Amino acid sequence: MTPFLIVCGLIVALFLLRLMMFRGVIGKEAVDPPRGIIDMHCHTAGFGAGGSGAWISDALRNSWKFGLYLKIFGSNEKTVSEEGDESLMAIIAKSIQESEFVDGAVILAMDAPYTAEGELDRDSGEVCVPNRFVGERVKKFPELHFAASVHPNRKDALEELEWSKENGAVLVKWLPNIQNIDPSEERYEAYYRKLVELDLPLLTHVGDEDSFSQTNNVLGDPKLLRFALECGVKVTAAHVASSGEREGQTNVERLLEMMPEFPNLLADISTLTQSNRRRYLPVVLNDKRLEGRLMYGTDYPLTNTPLVTPLQYPLNLKVGQMWKIFRTKNSWDRDVKLKAALGTKRDVFEMSREFLGIKN
Repeated sequence: MTPFLIVCGLIVALFLLRLMMFRGVIGKEAVDPPRGIIDMHCHTAGFGAGGSGAWISDALRNSWKFGLYLKIFGSNEKTVSEEGDESLMAIIAKSIQESEFVDGAVILAMDAPYTAEGELDRDSGEVCVPNRFVGERVKKFPELHFAASVHPNRKDALEELEWSKENGAVLVKWLPNIQNIDPSEERYEAYYRKLVELDLPLLTHVGDEDSFSQTNNVLGDPKLLRFALECGVKVTAAHVASSGEREGQTNVERLLEMMPEFPNLLADISTLTQSNRRRYLPVVLNDKRLEGRLMYGTDYPLTNTPLVTPLQYPLNLKVGQMWKIFRTKNSWDRDVKLKAALGTKRDVFEMSREFLGIKN
């Protein structure tokens, strides 16, 4: 048998195997996504260029990840050094202007770690993107909205929450695994009460975190959110806790167990189509406990990596679908099309705007 015939035979065999194993849409049905979507989980970055006050650790600055992160933002160290950290937000705004489906994005500040005594703990920090920088710069871009990040150990935490609300913050963001925050600590009660008073939802990373060199993944346990929820805080669990496990149970299931008890607990679907999280999609898109509790987010700029390619879904999408989505240049449109084709409900795309009260 000639090599040509062998190759042809393999192609036919793979095609037949795909036909037999094809499962189709992961959710109940594919939908036509709406326009006017708000991405409620979008990162910016910086290292202090242009007087932003942002910083990253030496370990991260010297890591191969540093250049890669800037590349997937669509920039590089030389450009950011010359144009300032704000240039990354300008790139985000321009991409949203060019999007068919997404009208706006919530830009997340990232506070530094603080000690139990309320002192800045820069030595254990990986990244800091200050509230003042994000809160002021987003005002230049109608497409961008401010999300504050306030560590609860800060001596001025309550004042910083008030400043954030007064300056347009639509939510507060935590990443406990790298900020060294244990959400279950009862000394945070005044902080939680202030969030409720100001009507500031808390978006917090839940599950394991592997993007940084120093993480404490014990702090990503969904069960640690119970106290904040009991205080009445509206908590959104990022990524539906789709990584890691505790006590022999996946973090996803630990989060889902809490949904019936706490109507103020929600989740976002950012990064759920990544290759390292996609196995949780069937649960997330079909579990009744998440109905009306899911919001659209991307974890931008991670949508610009091969980890979220539609080509990894040959058993769920037709070849034409995969190719059409793959060829979509705008990263937001590509993400929306992929999630919609996989069966994400229309209300998930619409809920972010309603939940955060964003009008424009």
